[in-house]
Amino acid sequence: MANKEDQYTQTAEAVLTAVGGTDNISSVTHCMTRLRFNLKDESIPKDDKVQNIKGVIGVNRAGGQYQVIIGQTVAKVYDALTAVSGLKRNAPIDENLDANLSKEKQPFTWKGLGTTILNKLAGCLTPLIPILIAASMFKMFAAIFGPTMLNWLSTSSDTYRLFVLVGDAGFYFFPIFLGYTASKQFHTSTMVSMFLGAILLDPNLVNIVKAGKAFSVYGIPMTLVDYSSGVIPIIVAVWIMSYVEKFFKKYTPDALSTIFVPTLTIIVMLPLTLTIIGPAGTFLGRYISDGILAFGKMGGIWSILGVAIIGALWEILVMTGMHLIMISTMMMIFAQSGHENFVDLGAIAASFAVAGMCLGASLRIKDKDEKALGFSYLIASLIGGVTEPGLYGIAVRYKKPFIGMMIGGFLGGLYAGATHVTAYVLVPVANFLALTGYVGGSTANFVNGVISGVIAFTGAAVATYMIGVSSKEQQDVENADADFKLVEA
Repeated sequence: MANKEDQYTQTAEAVLTAVGGTDNISSVTHCMTRLRFNLKDESIPKDDKVQNIKGVIGVNRAGGQYQVIIGQTVAKVYDALTAVSGLKRNAPIDENLDANLSKEKQPFTWKGLGTTILNKLAGCLTPLIPILIAASMFKMFAAIFGPTMLNWLSTSSDTYRLFVLVGDAGFYFFPIFLGYTASKQFHTSTMVSMFLGAILLDPNLVNIVKAGKAFSVYGIPMTLVDYSSGVIPIIVAVWIMSYVEKFFKKYTPDALSTIFVPTLTIIVMLPLTLTIIGPAGTFLGRYISDGILAFGKMGGIWSILGVAIIGALWEILVMTGMHLIMISTMMMIFAQSGHENFVDLGAIAASFAVAGMCLGASLRIKDKDEKALGFSYLIASLIGGVTEPGLYGIAVRYKKPFIGMMIGGFLGGLYAGATHVTAYVLVPVANFLALTGYVGGSTANFVNGVISGVIAFTGAAVATYMIGVSSKEQQDVENADADFKLVEA
């Protein structure tokens, strides 16, 4: 234990020196896998030197931060870093709460509008992944143990109905959950935002929609829309509400603001949400969802290649942070349709390709320490569900394995697309449990989903082993080994 603590301290001290010492650090925190520095002078750290520090997997510069990728032991290295430097400890970053890591307000540009919209959408949706995962898992339990597969539970049993109830709740009340996360993104009242989401799900409104009878809001005809599991309507509504609430806060006396600000805000938002924003947002959400689902079901070469390309390029998207946009789209489709047959397929194939690449590279690498690290990255990916150690520790570091990883992801995605696989459960897309996402449809669907993961893993392992690794360090090891064999001969 002491040796490990010493190792964390050595890594922390080396990183501290490499980034310019305490005097060059404005602040430092960490996320799941990275130390995140706000530096006064970002030109001081040399990336090649930092990533060669023992215990460091790689580096990244994004959002005005200098990010040192450590992996699963980042919290321990962070503790050692703050201990040796005397720097202030900050709470770990929850990357899901805000897709924008930089807190500096950027000037508005039409060119950056699309990115801003997608970042806000990702910021609203990604914190809800645990809810969707848990709800999806209960739906999976009902599918596996119910009449569909094992038939251990009848549809009338309390356990089966409980599984269905919990699974449906996670999706049905999505607008309320989104009210919370959207309020954080648009800096408005959390409770009023959730209240607005609850209004959309009120049983009285639901009954009005089901009855199909005309209804008006202040005399304005309301389009009858079912908002359960909706995504876009509540996000747009909270965005508009942030300006409405700000207006009333500005012009309402402080003594009366507690009563009148939330009341007047809801009074204004009711017609806007129920007659304009809600119907328009529902139409847009269904258009996007149905369009992607239809694309995945086309069965043509472009549909199949689309899944394969996502499988090949997914980890590049992870490196740039753009995968959050794809995940947001995937979550929206799951919330509204209960299944997805495009993005998730490529993402799952890519995650298995990372594990396969780690295996192929580990078998090829000669250095014992590097080989052991490679196998640890394999376990971290396949069991722990963390792909960054393998991605940065092998793919980025040795370069050539990146090609093997992309080949595996492409082949796995190609098979999934060609066999029309559909994901029915939203699960973490980075470990072996991802394959349970294919439970819920036919047995053939699940079998083909598992096969696509095996193909991605095997394809990446074989391709990486055949292509080999490529770095000056590894080449030196191989040359020394070859020289030794010549002398021995």
